[in-house]
Amino acid sequence: MWGTLSVFSGNANRQLAEAICRYLRIPLGRADVFEFSNENIFVKINDVVREQDVFVIQPTCSPVNRSNLELLIMIDALKRASAARITAVVPYYGYGRTDKKDQPRVPITARLIADLITVSGANRVLTVDLHAGQIQGFFSIPVDELTAAHLFIDYFRDKRLRDAVVVAPDLGAAKRARNFAVAIGVPLAIIEKRRMVNGGEAEALNVIGEVEGRQAIIFDDEIDTAGSLIQAVQALKERGVGEVYACCTHPVLSGPAIERLRGVPVRELVVTDTIPLPPHKQLPTITVLALAPLLGEAIRRIHAGESIGALFGE
Repeated sequence: MWGTLSVFSGNANRQLAEAICRYLRIPLGRADVFEFSNENIFVKINDVVREQDVFVIQPTCSPVNRSNLELLIMIDALKRASAARITAVVPYYGYGRTDKKDQPRVPITARLIADLITVSGANRVLTVDLHAGQIQGFFSIPVDELTAAHLFIDYFRDKRLRDAVVVAPDLGAAKRARNFAVAIGVPLAIIEKRRMVNGGEAEALNVIGEVEGRQAIIFDDEIDTAGSLIQAVQALKERGVGEVYACCTHPVLSGPAIERLRGVPVRELVVTDTIPLPPHKQLPTITVLALAPLLGEAIRRIHAGESIGALFGE
């Protein structure tokens, strides 16, 4: 059994940290985390953490590099304050898409970030729906990966859509989408992207599976610029799909994403709060599901030495 449970937060998603603390019925730890005028980040832990079991809530979302540095510096400060154990709670793992060397002379940044978190002093990591499962293996410390799929399963079961089909927006998302489709008892379709025969940059989309007349649910781990989502919706509409829904764990929604979503015929986009949505991104069609109970229960179980897998019947 570890010492007293403490939870601290950087600036990336303080609202989520506060909600987790409400679930755990403990106060959020006091810390100063800010940037000087010279862009140096400063952290001061204002509570005693000696021999305590500390969890740092910090998704590495926009601004990604600042969020990463805040996390690393907070972990270092807690280590130097003699915390007994430090768990980096990273609901969204930035740089997760740079998980392999897919062309010459490029980095594997997801591994580099894992090394930095470990070297900074973290003893374990808690995260949600990594872009690639092998990222767990980039760490030399224990990693607990939660999934938000069960939230989406319950949500869409309750909607009782008629004649629904789950759609993977590309082959890379097929496994997650298949598991989701099986859980809600509907068939799976996959969007296959192909380069045009003439060698141009445009992509031809082929829909594998029966979708005509059905209600489609596009399922993915994150939506970034919404380019793939737009292409998927267009391909589905061309093949006679009725209503289109979409869901993802991480609403990155960078660059032109919001403008694109305003113009795309998606009835509802269901996301979680791993990443906070500023007011200009809170469209009427976006529904946000709360992750605090799931993360809070995982933190409680880690602190108590109980099984995380049991949360999902494993």
